[in-house]
Amino acid sequence: MDDLDRTIHEPARLRILTLLSGVDEADFNFLLNMVGLTKGNLSSHMDKLEKAGYVTIVKSFNGRIPHTDFSITAEGREALEKYWEELDSIRAMRDTRE
Repeated sequence: MDDLDRTIHEPARLRILTLLSGVDEADFNFLLNMVGLTKGNLSSHMDKLEKAGYVTIVKSFNGRIPHTDFSITAEGREALEKYWEELDSIRAMRDTRE
């Protein structure tokens, strides 16, 4: 069994990727409200996910107001699926011991 992806395994990033896997895209305020992080903390996690190739970040302006959208990449979706499969295999090992 491979090691769990440490980038995804961090609870806040797992929540973020799980949320993004269920939508086409989400804006900064939506994620901020859903995951309950500070603005700086959310930005830091999104930076790590972007560097890993798991999310795409699109920054724009609505008039003079900055707007940021996030979406999960194909690589991120695949990594998240692999993460869940690895957790299932750990659970299966537990179930075979009972």
